[in-house]
Amino acid sequence: MFFNSLTFAVFLPIVFLLYWFVFSKTKNSQNAFLVVVSYYFYSCWDWRFLFLLLFSTLLCYFTGIQIEKSTESSNRKFWFWLSIVFNLGFLAIFKYYNFFAFSFSEALNNIGIQSSPLLLNVILPVGISFYTFHGLSYVIDIYYKRIQSEKNVLDYALFVSYFPLLVAGPIERATHLLPQVKLKRSFDFEKAKEGVYQIIWGLVKKVVIADTCATYANAIFDNYTSMNSLSLILGAVYFAFQIYGDFSGYSDMALGMSKLFGLDLLRNFNYPYFSRDIAEFWRRWHISLSSWFRDYLYIPLGGSRGSKWKQVRNVFIIFVVSGFWHGANWTFIAWGFINALYFLPSLLLGTNRNNIETAELHWDFHSIKVFLNILATFSITCLAWIFFKAKTISIAFDYIERIFTNRSFTSQFLQNQRYSYEMLLMIIAFVLVEWNSRYKIEPISGKYSGLKMTLCLLAIIALGTYADYKEFIYFQF
Repeated sequence: MFFNSLTFAVFLPIVFLLYWFVFSKTKNSQNAFLVVVSYYFYSCWDWRFLFLLLFSTLLCYFTGIQIEKSTESSNRKFWFWLSIVFNLGFLAIFKYYNFFAFSFSEALNNIGIQSSPLLLNVILPVGISFYTFHGLSYVIDIYYKRIQSEKNVLDYALFVSYFPLLVAGPIERATHLLPQVKLKRSFDFEKAKEGVYQIIWGLVKKVVIADTCATYANAIFDNYTSMNSLSLILGAVYFAFQIYGDFSGYSDMALGMSKLFGLDLLRNFNYPYFSRDIAEFWRRWHISLSSWFRDYLYIPLGGSRGSKWKQVRNVFIIFVVSGFWHGANWTFIAWGFINALYFLPSLLLGTNRNNIETAELHWDFHSIKVFLNILATFSITCLAWIFFKAKTISIAFDYIERIFTNRSFTSQFLQNQRYSYEMLLMIIAFVLVEWNSRYKIEPISGKYSGLKMTLCLLAIIALGTYADYKEFIYFQF
């Protein structure tokens, strides 16, 4: 059941009405209802996934209590590592086993040893990377005595399985969501209205921007050998807006839905394509994942403390691991490695904490520099996205090589595809709207909100009938 489907358009209002008119008497009734709804929502993909979600939930719940109860260090470590190994073990089996088996077999074949990989015929459970990280952060925080274990299994189950964030984030923290879950929620009309605006803007990003960009990005990448330079550049740009509209659109809808139920989720995107350097980009892109790796991997490794060599090592570790988190393919590892290379100059020069404030343009000399920095950051980000999109590393390099060798900037793709000029104009309009609203969560609220909401709904309906129906990209992670 996808957020952008008609089925979900029926499902969400029913859940909303039942939640506030039938199950709102106590905190426990609210949480029990949301847990049941969340498990039903998850079962719509494959009911067999429910057992893995339930096992992961009970494992972290039980081991968290045991870690807190244990007085001896050895017992604490036992329960801690039991939870870590089982959680990462399931993730490794379902998501990475076939990748490692195939890569190992291929390596043997390359040195003359004939080998056939023993592969598992398993389906990747949707959202496993997200709810696994929910549980890991919870157990780690208990182990290091940052939080106390949750004794109410219903409250913890909701923290892990809450349906707006279950399959594609944001990756929540127990310190942020659990305190809200433990309180009875009261209906707040203003918050609900904000939620509706955010849901609609998320749908605009997904249906109007991401899905239409996907049509052109897929066509160019699938036929890149026959495309010239301009078409290949446009393919990378289209994919950049596809993945941004797709993932940030999902996050906006998740945050908006949560406001309908009186809960606040962590913000996941903060206009990343207006970043002036790559360090700022990673403070604005997939914020919940970036901060997760910062707190649970980068800082424990030493962070920015120690020698420059250790700092560089730590940066490469978190970016490569972040790339591998996205998928079992060398292209994702390459994407992470490239972003580490991008980050390296700012780390060595000590400028990685620059550009904390939101960019301003006043059309003076300084603003020209800011604009050029934004354009340069977006350009190298698009270059890295080619590896993320390509099926293999060799295809990614070939794609980039053809950008510089097929030196024609009259795009045959634009000339031969209907509505392609309109797509470029729509991207420009979208960028201008986002720039104008970069201090807000979404651009609909405020003056003329009713008119803006109507225009957005009309665009969703109009473009939704033209663009092919597509699931969210991050469901594969």
